[in-house]
Amino acid sequence: MVGSKKKFDIIIEGGTLLTMVDGEEPMHNVRVIISGGRIEEISARQDSPIPETNEVINAEDAIILPGLINTHGHSAMTIFRGIADDLPLKKWLYDHIFPAEAKYLNPDTVYWASLLACLEMIASGTTTFVDGYFFAGETIRATDKAGMRALVAQGVLDFPAPGVPDPKKNLDVAFEFLEKWINFSDLITPGIFCHSPLTCSAGTLLKAHEISNRFRLPLQIHLSETQEEVTEIKKRTGLRPVFYLDDLGLLNSRLIAAHAIYLNEEEIDLLAKRHVKIAHCPESNMKLGLSIPPVVEMLEKGITVGLGTDGCASNNNLDLFGEMDTTSKLAKIANLDPTLLDARTVLKMATVGGAKVIGLENRVGTIEPGKKADIIIVDTNTPHMTPIYNPYSQLVYSATGGDVRDVIINGEIVLRERQFTTLDSDDIISEVKSLSRSIGT
Repeated sequence: MVGSKKKFDIIIEGGTLLTMVDGEEPMHNVRVIISGGRIEEISARQDSPIPETNEVINAEDAIILPGLINTHGHSAMTIFRGIADDLPLKKWLYDHIFPAEAKYLNPDTVYWASLLACLEMIASGTTTFVDGYFFAGETIRATDKAGMRALVAQGVLDFPAPGVPDPKKNLDVAFEFLEKWINFSDLITPGIFCHSPLTCSAGTLLKAHEISNRFRLPLQIHLSETQEEVTEIKKRTGLRPVFYLDDLGLLNSRLIAAHAIYLNEEEIDLLAKRHVKIAHCPESNMKLGLSIPPVVEMLEKGITVGLGTDGCASNNNLDLFGEMDTTSKLAKIANLDPTLLDARTVLKMATVGGAKVIGLENRVGTIEPGKKADIIIVDTNTPHMTPIYNPYSQLVYSATGGDVRDVIINGEIVLRERQFTTLDSDDIISEVKSLSRSIGT
């Protein structure tokens, strides 16, 4: 037990706690003690006096759970939210998004659009996110200001990109990015994001892999996102995308593959054998008219799968509560089986599963003593959250991001009673609106 004379940073009192630790059931009327950025003690509240603390958060009529982890996104694409909706992926990407990025992205737009993304993620219960985009240093600056935890990667393509007009220098820029930001913050990890096997040559993929390994950092890539990608890679190499990447030596436990939609059984087996991590982005996949990834099969074969929103130009929001609901229901309809991907499994994908994707499962993803205090509190005293028989089901099928009341990251309160403490929401929204006026013309 914690000594009564010690003064703690935060004590959460009351409510239902979902630790997300395997085998642990919901705990009711709890006390969670936080000190030095970590969870120090979890106990039944009973009627014992509250120890001395800097702040008490009353969580009665609320659910306490680990912060959600968004395993794939492009934060600064909030600036392009709704710019080219209802189009097939190739036309959307090549005719609209790539040209818009070339014309409008600069350090200033990336910084402010990333701040907007941080606002949206904090407000909907995301405490950690994985990002891959351009001018990634500006996303790190925004993330640091927000107080969020993140893996932020510099985007790499084999043609001119924002901030890298000469594609021959794309990996030089990525290497310099890693060197600059590698020791910047305990909360933020830099990385490299290779756009896809179609837009990055074998040489680029190999070099990015080599650099990532040198720094012992994750490497991100879009993989088997479209049927066209599968067909083209087979035409070029004679191999399906997963086997092509394995032939290059890229498949390992630090590779984060986003989408992974068009996979056959042999590819799933190989991904499992190589311990590749998957970021599942159901709403983006649906909006772009793609297909349903074999998530059930991947999980059955032991593959770690987290949830991602993708960017706001193809979603169009960053609310992981919506992704959880969609993930479960898509699996049920795809397999005509209502028992698949039950609520508790999906909530694990959004918490401890996401932590495993980025290699942080020893620090975050569950609520237990010694872990970093990344915690969200969800208000249940609303019509759509009443009554509660199963808190896991309530969070996945009834809750929305707007039900998140309080957010704690690394032991710091970043959202208190729906009010931001690290960011000025009015200022950020006003600035992004101003920047968007030139884009919309």
